[in-house]
Amino acid sequence: MFARTFAAASLAAGLAFVPPAAAQAPQGGGSETFRLLQLFGDVFEIVRGEYVEEVQDRKLIEDAINGMLSALDPHSSFLNARSFRDMQVQTRGEFGGLGIEVTMENGLVKVVSPIDDTPAFRAGLRPNDLIVQLDGDPVLGLTLQEAVEKMRGPVNSQIKLLVRRGETAPFEIVLTRAVIRIQSVRSRLEGEIGYVRITSFTEQTDQGLRTAVARMREQLGNRFKGLVLDMRNNPGGLLDQAIAVSDAFLERGEIVSTRGRRADEAQRFNARAGDVLNGLPIVVLINGGSASASEIVAGALQDHRRAIVLGTKSFGKGSVQTVRPVGNQGAIRLTTARYYTPSGRSIQAQGIEPDILVEAARIERTAQGPQRREADLRGALRNDQAAPAQGAPQPSAPAANEEAAQETAQDYQLARALDLLRGLALYQQRAN
Repeated sequence: MFARTFAAASLAAGLAFVPPAAAQAPQGGGSETFRLLQLFGDVFEIVRGEYVEEVQDRKLIEDAINGMLSALDPHSSFLNARSFRDMQVQTRGEFGGLGIEVTMENGLVKVVSPIDDTPAFRAGLRPNDLIVQLDGDPVLGLTLQEAVEKMRGPVNSQIKLLVRRGETAPFEIVLTRAVIRIQSVRSRLEGEIGYVRITSFTEQTDQGLRTAVARMREQLGNRFKGLVLDMRNNPGGLLDQAIAVSDAFLERGEIVSTRGRRADEAQRFNARAGDVLNGLPIVVLINGGSASASEIVAGALQDHRRAIVLGTKSFGKGSVQTVRPVGNQGAIRLTTARYYTPSGRSIQAQGIEPDILVEAARIERTAQGPQRREADLRGALRNDQAAPAQGAPQPSAPAANEEAAQETAQDYQLARALDLLRGLALYQQRAN
């Protein structure tokens, strides 16, 4: 058996694989527990014998278990054998579906974030959208796992969602299911600034980040001025990968700690020496779709003052789930701990507050009429220090392609992050 911990929102919620163990006997109250279990058995027999339609025993038991777990919090649930296999595939970075991370809120499916370049992303679903119906059937009354299973289906098949966004009237979106292949790390150069986007934390994330940074350093050499780490709409993923990404930029100190029900279950994860950027400045981008593992990274870099966090408040999922296999029948996903940033902050239901609040906005150039300058005036005094005319200036390294450059020009938060890094680099250059 093996152990692995996740920190993600809902479908990939902070999970740890642990070997099955014998159930511990409750401390005291054993006779009362026995009577309650007898009550469950009595109800089970009445339902299977008298319900208007015949119900399979497996469905009754699985639904009862899922009801017990889902009543605890939005992230605890029962995974049947198929769902357990799907979850294991998802953490390897490839799975089938719509490409959407969700949770439950007031009986409806709430979008945490769509995953880049997936059917949900291309259809325009946004964080905090509420899914009201699936193929015309109300979501209200379904568990999260049941809703997720309805959203899954054969590749190229379609599903119709009724979506409620803010105060606007609900609207329909038709999505075509696809095989979701997550490229968790994407990178490019913005002049002398590196840009790395982490869409989720899968098994390849840490290595992908280090490879991207090494390639940028090789291309720019001493001209490398800093890095934008974009984790907007990143729903989380593997905890060990969040720790490794944080460690890549930290020389020492705590990255994150987890504290469970018992004091002896507390864990602390510390950074090892070595900073892939050798101290170059970092701006971390977050928003309301940044959850769990991405909040761990943002919180660690913020607390150590290693990065400036820019954007809007994050999602606020600060709990860890453990997945415990139950024979060959599937697994239970149970919330077992909370995690804390190096300064001891709990992010649960609070989120990470950015150092600089920058809302998403559309950039538009304002029209300006012709303007006259001193040099345009008749008889203007010449500048006696003017340098002789030079050849055309050499442009700095462009963005990877025109599409990337256009994306940057339209992304106000990213533009602000790049301006901030350029300002820091200029300040440091003059200070030296």
